[in-house]
Amino acid sequence: MNLQDSAIVQQFQQHCSLTEEEKVLLLELEQNPLKVNAGDIIWQENSKVDQFCTISQGWAYSFRNLGDGSRQILKVYLPGDIIGMRDFAFSNRLAGVAMIEEGIVSHFSHEHLLKIFRHSTALTAGLFAIACRQQAVLTERLIYLARRTAQQRLAHFLYEMYLRLGRIGAADEGRFRLPLSQEQLGDILGLSAVHVSRTFTAFREDGLVLRDRHRVTLPDPEALAQLAEFDGGYLNDAVPALFFDREWQSHMLAGPTARSDEQMPGKSKAASAD
Repeated sequence: MNLQDSAIVQQFQQHCSLTEEEKVLLLELEQNPLKVNAGDIIWQENSKVDQFCTISQGWAYSFRNLGDGSRQILKVYLPGDIIGMRDFAFSNRLAGVAMIEEGIVSHFSHEHLLKIFRHSTALTAGLFAIACRQQAVLTERLIYLARRTAQQRLAHFLYEMYLRLGRIGAADEGRFRLPLSQEQLGDILGLSAVHVSRTFTAFREDGLVLRDRHRVTLPDPEALAQLAEFDGGYLNDAVPALFFDREWQSHMLAGPTARSDEQMPGKSKAASAD
């Protein structure tokens, strides 16, 4: 893995500025790539939290198994995503993770994250920004699952994926690949596979969504967004400029003891000269 090919470096550069040293530090999270197959379980819910992972190729999802034998898919992961951050402060997994398709993941430990916290304010800020935005995606899903029709749920999810894929160069002019079965889409949206199929049929008849196996075309993406009542603030709102301010980051690393007397409140230049 090199800096140009690293999906996680590209992800972090959307949330903070990085030095070459910080990019190398991020590459350590991808130093043990493992090829995985479609359907492979990365970890089960309630298992011990001992590692996290990055995904550099393929798609994955987190899930919870329910008492009636059904399953709820919580989040879909794309190349560049860090998987398992929500478990950082827990001893046992809150959800399982499985691969949607063949891909490559790299496991890393708590110690790797703590090393990042110790060595880089920029990467720490980037990690918090990424975690907050993942939480925002889950919050938005809670809203549309509880308050939207079946058509709006599917429209919202498709348009959200279109925007997310566009950020990693995997969507173009309304076209993208969606390697999810109707059953998996149902598990994401709280619908039956039959209902998902009927909704796609309705979208095709209305000219909103064309689907050919795993290829999706949105003839008019904005019309789909309007149907979904899509508010993209949780995806598109800019990261605070402070996250890209290297001077601020250097000051934070230096710590309060490095501040000059002129900067200390209550200190005058005269007192400093004494």
